[in-house]
Amino acid sequence: MKSKEITLDFNKGNGLIPVIIQDAETLQVLMQAYMNKEAYEQTISTGRVTFYSRSKDRLWIKGETSGNYLEVKEIAADCDNDSLLVKVAPHGPSCHTGAVSCFYNKLDDKASTAESSLLKELAFIDYLEGLLRSRRNEDPEKSYTARLFEAGSKRIAKKLGEEAVEVALEAEHGDPERFTEEAADLIYHFTVLLLAKGLGWSEVIAELRKRHG
Repeated sequence: MKSKEITLDFNKGNGLIPVIIQDAETLQVLMQAYMNKEAYEQTISTGRVTFYSRSKDRLWIKGETSGNYLEVKEIAADCDNDSLLVKVAPHGPSCHTGAVSCFYNKLDDKASTAESSLLKELAFIDYLEGLLRSRRNEDPEKSYTARLFEAGSKRIAKKLGEEAVEVALEAEHGDPERFTEEAADLIYHFTVLLLAKGLGWSEVIAELRKRHG
């Protein structure tokens, strides 16, 4: 994978920088570890997260024994360039205990599990938008999304109208499963239309905030 030319400050932490690992799809924080310069460069070159193990004093490819690799999707440095946020596609649990995330010991009993779960579900919309954006330049013969983009906003809008009618019809029929499927089709096509118009969900959410904030 390619990386932007940013000079990371490994000196501040005696050759190491802290790294937060986040699920690119759900935005759940999975774990925290460290990288030295070599681990960072290997992560960039292989596309799989490599850490520096302080206890073993060597490079450590996450998943080298368990098979639970972390596939890199995005890397961002903080404002001081001395820590990293790495968004990944996890191949299995991230914690050595078998838990999805290492951060499962809740210290605040008042934390809302339901709210946390809802936020993770809504985070998929952001992931979907990024996925559809990436497929815009794919081969239209192999990608339905690319084919929609190639057809243009007018064709996408027409398809969106058709999906909206399907949602309305299923609402009348009272089949929850079919209604859910049609609603998902509607959201998908709406997202494609947003992108085709040079917009995204952030603009829609900003308008909703303005009206109801």
